[in-house]
Parts: sequence; C-alpha cells; structure tokens
Amino acid sequence: MSLPDGLPAGGPVRVEPMDGGAIWRILLATPKANILDMEKIATLSRLFDVAGGQSGLKAILIEGEGPHFSFGASVEEHLPESCAKMIPAFGDLFRRLLAAAVPALAVIRGQCLGGGLELASFCHRAFAAPGARLGQPEILLGLFAPIASAALAERVGRSRAEDLCLSGRSLTAEEALRIGLVDEVAEDPLEAALAYAREHLLSRSASSLRHAVRALRAGFERRFTADLDALERAYLGDLMATHDAAEGIRAFLEKRPPRWRNA
Repeated sequence: MSLPDGLPAGGPVRVEPMDGGAIWRILLATPKANILDMEKIATLSRLFDVAGGQSGLKAILIEGEGPHFSFGASVEEHLPESCAKMIPAFGDLFRRLLAAAVPALAVIRGQCLGGGLELASFCHRAFAAPGARLGQPEILLGLFAPIASAALAERVGRSRAEDLCLSGRSLTAEEALRIGLVDEVAEDPLEAALAYAREHLLSRSASSLRHAVRALRAGFERRFTADLDALERAYLGDLMATHDAAEGIRAFLEKRPPRWRNA
C-alpha cells in the first residue's frame, strides 16, 4: 500500500503501512542510538498530523531500528543556545500525538532512555524485549524531563515517577513490567504488539477508536497541556539560567565528571 503524500518511506524516520494500511509501523531509523533530534521531531510531528486524518488507521507502532529503541533527545540540542527551539518542538510532538487520537503501541528493545522513554511511555501500550533498559537520566546532566514530569505519574504513579526522575536510574524490562512502565515483556516485542493490534483493535471501528482514545485521555490531556506549558517556561526561564544545567550538558559532551556549583 502506498503512503499518503508527505510521509517518509526512507530517511531518519520510516513509515511502513501494514494490514492494508490499518497499522502504521513507524521506525526511528538511525541506529544504533536513534537520537531524537530536531529533524526526527519535525518528521514525527508531521507524521502524527497526517495520521489524525487517516480514516482507516487503527494503530501506530513506534519502534527503534537496530538494537535500541532510542538513547533519547539530542544532548547537543539541549545546550542553552539551541534548547529554546528544541524544548517547545519536543513538547509539541506530544501534543500532536494526543491530537491524532490513534492507539499507539511502543516496541522497545535495548536502551530506551530520556526522550525515548517519554515517547514510549506516552503510548497506550508498551511491549519490551527481555534485555531492554528504561530510564529518565536527565537529572544526571543537571536537567529535568518536562514530558516525564507532566505525564509519567499517569502511567506508574507519583512515587515511582519521582524515583525514576530524581535518581536517573534505569530499570530492567522485568522491573518496568512490575511497576506498569511496560505492559508486556516478549522475546519478540514487535510480534507481541502486532498480535495485540490484530486481536483487539483491527476488528473495531477506526472512528470509534478515535472517540474512545479522546474520551479516555480527556482529563489527562487538559492536565498535561497546562502542566507542560508551565514546565517549558520553568525549563527555559529558570533551569537554563543556572550554572549547573549548562555544566552538566557540557560535561557529558566532553566526557568528564560535572563540576557542580549547586546553583
């Protein structure tokens, strides 16, 4: 089946229609790290806009090509001179995924970190391989994660979201399953996600699925949108005015321990 106009069949994000176009398999296609840089963010945002208008689309699968889902957003684009564009663009990606109202399934292998985990955990179902590792390591760079701060507690509860975001530690797939960060651990998470979509979604009305998604996330969408607006302002206006935020990023890029001033 051919893709709608404007969708990428190749490049850093690839879309593969399946089951007559009722499923889109979306691949982050720059292995091994599959970094979510501005190019990928823009492509995914456009893709979700188009998905919202596809009357027969019943499921989106989001997957990382190669051994890892994603190491997260581009660290270089978090630097003070570039984050004023990157942070709002990344937040807008999630607003567009909400607006599309298509059931989204994450297929997770290997590392699923930072912005990668924010994207995966925002999906309606997440399927992980046994060797997957999932975490929000932004605090290790002197940063906080706006999307996770606004949304992660909805999936795993406040205390667990706070643990992940304040410690920066990673979980195994089995640990993630126990706390609800993923919904299934499978040797082949793609096949598990496809099996779920084919058994539970493809026989349903695409229109009714959209209405159900909007209904289920109506309250969350109101809270998320308001919270994210405030968090983006705090990130750009308050956090990035500190010494330690820029120091953490530069230390990571220079492969050295950060020299915190605690200010």
